[in-house]
Amino acid sequence: MATTSSSLLALPSFRSNCKQRRPNFKVRAQISGDKATSVEPVNGSVSVSNVQNPKGSEVNGNVKIQRKDEIELLWDDGYGSKSVKDYFAAAREILKKPDGGPPRWFSPVDCGQPIKDAPTLFFLPGMDGTGMGLVPHQIALGRAFHVWCLHIPVHDRTPFQGLVKIVEDVLRQEHATRPNKPIYLVGDSFGGCLALAVAARNASLDLVLILVNPATSFERSPLQPLLPILEMVPEELHFTIPYALSFIMGDPIKMASIGIDNQLPAGVKLKKLREKLTNSMLPLLSELGGIIPRETLLWKLKLLRSGAAYANSRIHAVQAEVLLLASGKDRMLPSQEESKRLHGLLKNCTVRCFKENGHTLLLEDSISLLTVIKGTCKYRRSRRYDFATDFLPPSKGELDFALQELLRFLRNAVSSVFLSTMEDGTIVKGLAGVPDEGPVLLVGYHMLMGLELGPMSEAFIKEKNILFRGMAHPILYSENDSAKEFGYMDWIKVFGAYPVTATNLFKLLSSKSHVLLYPGGAREALHNRGEQYKLIWPDQQEFVRMAARFGATIVPFGTVGEDDIAELVLDYNDLMKIPFLSNYVSEVTRDTKEFKLREESSGEVANQQLYLPGLLPKIPGRFYYLFGKPIQTKGRPELVKDKEAAKRVYLEAKEEVEKSIAYLLKKREEDPYRSVVDRLSYSLTHLPENDVPSFEP
Repeated sequence: MATTSSSLLALPSFRSNCKQRRPNFKVRAQISGDKATSVEPVNGSVSVSNVQNPKGSEVNGNVKIQRKDEIELLWDDGYGSKSVKDYFAAAREILKKPDGGPPRWFSPVDCGQPIKDAPTLFFLPGMDGTGMGLVPHQIALGRAFHVWCLHIPVHDRTPFQGLVKIVEDVLRQEHATRPNKPIYLVGDSFGGCLALAVAARNASLDLVLILVNPATSFERSPLQPLLPILEMVPEELHFTIPYALSFIMGDPIKMASIGIDNQLPAGVKLKKLREKLTNSMLPLLSELGGIIPRETLLWKLKLLRSGAAYANSRIHAVQAEVLLLASGKDRMLPSQEESKRLHGLLKNCTVRCFKENGHTLLLEDSISLLTVIKGTCKYRRSRRYDFATDFLPPSKGELDFALQELLRFLRNAVSSVFLSTMEDGTIVKGLAGVPDEGPVLLVGYHMLMGLELGPMSEAFIKEKNILFRGMAHPILYSENDSAKEFGYMDWIKVFGAYPVTATNLFKLLSSKSHVLLYPGGAREALHNRGEQYKLIWPDQQEFVRMAARFGATIVPFGTVGEDDIAELVLDYNDLMKIPFLSNYVSEVTRDTKEFKLREESSGEVANQQLYLPGLLPKIPGRFYYLFGKPIQTKGRPELVKDKEAAKRVYLEAKEEVEKSIAYLLKKREEDPYRSVVDRLSYSLTHLPENDVPSFEP
């Protein structure tokens, strides 16, 4: 990104001087790409000039930056380590000296050095203008992006079109430097209007807009009747206005909840929340008067009105890819209603709703912004999203959230048992029989509704430090819902799911990944009554020749336990015979008909109906997994072209899966702790780190 423009500046109040006291919040002067910058004062500001910065060099004399080519599994994303308290600390630091402008860019030190080929992300702030709204997300975003934040000084009076020009200039510089990279614009509230305006004027740029409660609905704000009153409030009472607005703009409880471990007992959590509210959160809100003085507030409201009108008048020209995040408890703007309107107007818009959050979504306890970007498949490093090369592994925080918030009940209820088969045919506890080195193709039985996936993914991550990539039905990637919440289907993508296509399988095996494939697909996972543990596989040897092409090891596996947690009482055929339910099922599955999977297949596997079966819960039993003897394809080039040879391997894998299921069904009868009641009794008399035992293989 070129650096001669006056709009690209680092904040003067953050210059590092070894003789001066170091501020609590620092920014680094650095341009995107593999270069860093030196800082020199120019007319009271700090301009930026290019200097080469080798890997591992120092910044500001004390911050070492180490580049890693890729993000490792279970990396530390830092989410929860920074909160709204750090936001106010950063705002205090940035406002120490009265500043009349112009607006400028800075890159926080917390962002560090991103991975190789990372795109650039520009943050456009809301009403506060500080540019510090990403504080809780900076560490995570800094690993995946070159992060730059726009700071609009308190006393700056640049009109909306002037701000558009500043953002526009820096985007064009970035595009000129790296024309094949997408450019991300994160617009928070007012910043959302700014992002849309810039995108409308620059349709030729490859932009990805992330709009957080965009203020395009400002004219429909419930605060409109109160705005004229603000002009009448005397200066000496102005401090009460930002304080009162803070409770409207955001949820103080949600803000204070960032960093409090959800695994703590309820009493301990409440105590910590109370301490954070009384000792830091509520006292800090009084500082908003310094961040937004009276004259600045009145100016920002005029700016907001003009920005919303400007963006709405040009929204038809926006060609960019858009991710829109809307809060359900936004008391400042009708954000959920606006998300539906924008979803219908924008050509390529994905919406995620957060029903329990307020207007200041990015500063409240929710989900890391990078997690949302990954879960909606919006992170890419080139013009098109690639499910293989653009995938970022889950962080430790993401794993902890998934295990505690999404899978805790299932994990505790089924207490899964894992077995595997060594090369000599010996069955052992654990996953030692599954090869550590890829490419590996896991093929097996898809249990009812895919309930086996969560415990299986956890076991591979914890025991082998391996994240397998699982194929998923394309319906998971449909974005027709304008009120969709960020939920389980998005978390599946965070943990590596990808659409089932031959191209994606080719790319993943070529990258030596561990890949999970269910030949029975959705038909097997949503089977009919009486079909449990029946393999519904196609006749074609779909995966063998692909595996042989890359010398992948095929590992067949069986799973049992679905009949120990629920009884299937209504399958698809049953539901379609019930008049009022048949209409509902037809409506729910209407969107699935556009996905033409396995049209070349015949038999039951081609009859894939997506629906929610009627289940009758049982007192939970246990899940059992057995990974069979690995089948080597390396050194067997005949499998690629010889269909008969490939079919023999295909039938061998299928037979191994059936044997594994039969073995587990027989051996589970020997498990003294098959019932959850017996496992609970065991847990009461043993230390938590002791796993509940099972049968001996």
